[in-house]
Amino acid sequence: MEYESQRVRKAAPEMDPLRMGMGWTVEDLEKPQIMVESTFGDSHPGSAHLIYFVEEAVRGVNETGGKAARYFATDICDGMAQGHDGMNYSLPSREVIANLIEVHAKATTFDAGVFIASCDKAVPAHLMAIGRINIPSIVVTGGVMDAGPDLLTLEQIGAYSAMCKRGEISEDTLTYYKQHACPSCGACSFMGTASTMQVMAEAMGLMLPGSALMPATSTDLRRMAYRAGIQAVELAKKGMKASDIVTMKSFENAVMVHAAISGSSNSLLHIPAIAHEFGYEIDAGLFDRLHRGAHYLLDIRPAGEWPAQYFYYAGGVPRIMEEIRDRLHLDVMTVTGKTLGENLKELKRNGFYDRCDEYLKKVGRKRTDIIREFDTPIGNDGTIAILKGNLAPDGAVVKHSAVPKEMFRALLRARPFDSEEEAIRAVLSHEIKPGDAVIIRYEGPKGSGMPEMFYTTEAIASDEALGKSIALITDGRFSGASKGPAIGHVSPEAAEGGPIALVEEGDVIQVDIPGRKLEIIGIAGKTMPEEEIEKILNVRRRNWKQKAKKTNSKVIELFKEKAVSPMKGGYME
Repeated sequence: MEYESQRVRKAAPEMDPLRMGMGWTVEDLEKPQIMVESTFGDSHPGSAHLIYFVEEAVRGVNETGGKAARYFATDICDGMAQGHDGMNYSLPSREVIANLIEVHAKATTFDAGVFIASCDKAVPAHLMAIGRINIPSIVVTGGVMDAGPDLLTLEQIGAYSAMCKRGEISEDTLTYYKQHACPSCGACSFMGTASTMQVMAEAMGLMLPGSALMPATSTDLRRMAYRAGIQAVELAKKGMKASDIVTMKSFENAVMVHAAISGSSNSLLHIPAIAHEFGYEIDAGLFDRLHRGAHYLLDIRPAGEWPAQYFYYAGGVPRIMEEIRDRLHLDVMTVTGKTLGENLKELKRNGFYDRCDEYLKKVGRKRTDIIREFDTPIGNDGTIAILKGNLAPDGAVVKHSAVPKEMFRALLRARPFDSEEEAIRAVLSHEIKPGDAVIIRYEGPKGSGMPEMFYTTEAIASDEALGKSIALITDGRFSGASKGPAIGHVSPEAAEGGPIALVEEGDVIQVDIPGRKLEIIGIAGKTMPEEEIEKILNVRRRNWKQKAKKTNSKVIELFKEKAVSPMKGGYME
């Protein structure tokens, strides 16, 4: 088999001297060429440590007869982007990173790749790029940071900040929490989007078994990065492309694991976007269908009790898969060159779970404290629901495992706001009352780039009265750390003239999670027949004028112009 890199060498005579100019030997030129792509950079704790795994992967490649080349596409941090216009860059950054990886892979041909990332947009961007470039590929994720004192984790800071603004805790107490919430590198220690997407990468078959969401400080993770470098060379020799591994069955497995772990609602943006790059079209309906009746097993924050580092101690993705194995496609291929079913058998034989149990003993927990058995789940109807109705004809997303039971069915009074800034001021100043539906619009992909509504959700969830009596409804999205009565991704979005743009103060909003409904059922506080509602909405539609939210950013404006609906993945056409 002739490697693609060798074919290109023949066509590009400048390649050899240019590579030798950066220290390659004549022997190196003849080897399988392996790109080691990462989001390493001093941008945030999820990426600042990735260089260590890059070097281990490089060592694995070079010691196995390949030649590694390092490439970097540094990501941003959603946490650092909170509270200012930087959040508008978050979702567009996913597209930028995927595009840059495509440039790296295509401008200089490689025979395989090791892809190393940790966080919210970086992991899905790498997975999107892998589907697009379709070379033999293996993923290494940068793991999860340690919890702080008394198991303090970063997702608690938003709630503490809101409590401080309301005068419920002191400034000194908040400062202490802020200075101790991130004691190490790694993704934030809860099942937010970063942790969820690390799990999704393994569930899709693109990672070595058991390697997702390891503690970032563990020597185990460095060994996994080294082994990934070795395996990348093997994949190159076999010519096993990413598309030989990732199929529709792989995506269905990932969604089933998502249900079991109460994964981030942002996965409904990322999984369809990744599938699109692999040539599959997935919409939110697949999540709704597979989540129905699925057993939710993982007691990890923000919906559960424990920090995310405990996930690995309890057996990680393989243990989740063992519990739901009857609902998985065990015949799918993985980067090991073996099927998922074969990998699970091998983990039992090689003592993987015994090693995990040793970690659990050190923290005084047992496995079922973290990952429930299938027959004793936390919940038995998944964790995600897709709501539809005249307010969201194309759908809206709710993570019902984080919603108070009191809000599963509710009739609410509409309080519409045209930006998050207006809404959070109303929440913190006590203008929002029990029974309100806080509607934040013009924050979808075409409105402002689809930022997170994190601070507003935290302000609501941390208020004992509001957390169980109101809903937040938006065409924007939520942090993976969010909890409480939050409904997002409302489509069509306001910037496209969707019904959410037509809501007025005092409209009656029906939320029915079991019935999968999100509807306007009344005007000015009075319920009306469906046909009367439609007539009024038609009048409002004729009078509606688009609210321009121009920025001075070419990146954001390009994304707004090209982005598809959140229900399709929010990717750029």
